[in-house]
Amino acid sequence: MKARCLHVVWLLLSIGLFSSPCLAAVAPDPVKPNIVFIFADDWGWGDLSCHGHPWLQTPNIDRLAREGIDFKQFNVLNPVCSPSRAAAMTGLYPARFCIHQHFAPGINLKRGMPDWLDPQAPNIARLLKDAGYRTGHFGKWHLTNTGVVAAPPLAAYGFDESASFNGPQPAREQAKLDATAANTVRFIRESNGRPFFVNVWLHETHTPHVPSAAAMEKWKHLDEQRQVYAAVVTDGDDAVGDILEALREAGVEDDTIVVFSSDNGPEWTSPRKAMQEDKTVNARGYDTFYSVGETGGLRGRKRSLFEGGVRVPFIVRWPGRAPAGVKNDATVVTAVDLLPTLCAAAGVPLPDGYQGDGENLLAALTGDPVIRTRPIFWEWRGNATEPDWWPRLAVREGDWKLVLTADADRVELHDLADDRPERHDVAQDNPAVVERLTRLAREWKATLPEMPDPACISPKPAPTP
Repeated sequence: MKARCLHVVWLLLSIGLFSSPCLAAVAPDPVKPNIVFIFADDWGWGDLSCHGHPWLQTPNIDRLAREGIDFKQFNVLNPVCSPSRAAAMTGLYPARFCIHQHFAPGINLKRGMPDWLDPQAPNIARLLKDAGYRTGHFGKWHLTNTGVVAAPPLAAYGFDESASFNGPQPAREQAKLDATAANTVRFIRESNGRPFFVNVWLHETHTPHVPSAAAMEKWKHLDEQRQVYAAVVTDGDDAVGDILEALREAGVEDDTIVVFSSDNGPEWTSPRKAMQEDKTVNARGYDTFYSVGETGGLRGRKRSLFEGGVRVPFIVRWPGRAPAGVKNDATVVTAVDLLPTLCAAAGVPLPDGYQGDGENLLAALTGDPVIRTRPIFWEWRGNATEPDWWPRLAVREGDWKLVLTADADRVELHDLADDRPERHDVAQDNPAVVERLTRLAREWKATLPEMPDPACISPKPAPTP
């Protein structure tokens, strides 16, 4: 009954006949808050000591959780990096841009994808820049990739400053993996009282794993496999600590929203150990044998539409607004909610005609219990293997989550309130729910473009004379 009511509310919202209390305006601070968005890479829900990991240590991220709100039901909108990041930037499902997998030179069009995220699409950096914010992006980009001809620079998306890898620069100009925190610290120090928004998109815990010598020494008592992974987690957590300290030293920590999250669930663990070279980031390091990240008991991993692939950490610290030490188990938040929610926190109106896929959940950031009114949709076109990578579509409404093949010949239904690990398929017991959610998924799928915008496809290089 609850899910049915939520569906009715969503329909009324979509045609403008109902106003949800959770979408009501929440008065922002008189002083525009700074916003630091820390987005880790392949960092599993269970890869935090505050989430119960038995041997990893994440004291700086744990501090964020103690001083803010730890949201236990946050989902990204795709189980790999590029589409997940597109959703976080634009507040729109990545499939609306035909971004279905990670950007990779030479194969995007074969996958039905563009070569970069449309720079004309609404995005949070440009909205905040236009409202007077100083904007920066440091670390991974991957909303295009290295070597793509005519890919837009980050300035085209509204960033005043950037230093990135997996970005539009030639490989020789890519930022170093370990420079993300240092660049962010400098950016904070140089803001001089002007409100700022900064993406801090960490490399950890993606391969190749390139742990620091100090972190490897700290974990030398572990076996090599766990030592490498613990070391890169420590390096990522230390980067968070450096940024928190920079905010304190600049005297702005009380005026700053800090968000920590991850782009998808943990990487698959290879049975064989090897070294890996990644020319797009000029790095050579340890391969996926060392990727022993944890989902915290959730089913699936990276590339899966089950919760282990799309439910990730989401911690928000906002001194004086977000109550400290709260564990929010009730509010379902998604990556497409970030743009409307953070713009509301900054007192920045959304553009006329903007039709995002997310909700303004600012009240949840200030500690109120909020129930979302919109269903959530996913599409996946990558790995389709058993046992957890076969779903092509998924929809969540209330506590119900349905995963299905593209033709809906195979489905699974889970009640996430009672079955967080998605162990029990209850489709046969709830045929009406299956029918309704299947219809919703197909109707949503029908709204998506089949081919990417030609303006976002790299021109063929001129022939060599």
